[in-house]
Amino acid sequence: MDFTLEVIPLPVTDIDRARDFYRDKVGFHVDIDQEVMPGMRIVQLTPPGSGCSIALGDSIWEMTPGPTPAPGSYQGLQLCVADIKAAHAELVERGLDVSEPVQYAPDDGATFMHFQDPDGNGWAVQEYRRRATEPLHELLAKLKRQQEG
Repeated sequence: MDFTLEVIPLPVTDIDRARDFYRDKVGFHVDIDQEVMPGMRIVQLTPPGSGCSIALGDSIWEMTPGPTPAPGSYQGLQLCVADIKAAHAELVERGLDVSEPVQYAPDDGATFMHFQDPDGNGWAVQEYRRRATEPLHELLAKLKRQQEG
């Protein structure tokens, strides 16, 4: 059985401000922005090319057991891009306050830049050049065929 990670609830203080930030500054697509049941609004946004979304909601934490995370408490969320210089230029053009890319080693996957949303949730953007020629969904399908074959 496949288990896919498709939605990550993200703690924020202001849903509209967060939606606008992720849509306008980071370039995520707004998939859902509606009251899904009386009193529960959900905004779901997906990065271009991703199979995983973030969900913002005013009552979303009432559906899950355990403590409610504080807005700004999520750190280390990570996006991957095939060309970090192009991604940096796009994000800066959108008005995002993003760090300069830093290459920690010459290996593919060792270059990162960082930004925070208005609440302080921290994101990394990793350059993984292999994704330009081998998108993750194609690689996973190939691996699955090999396992089944």
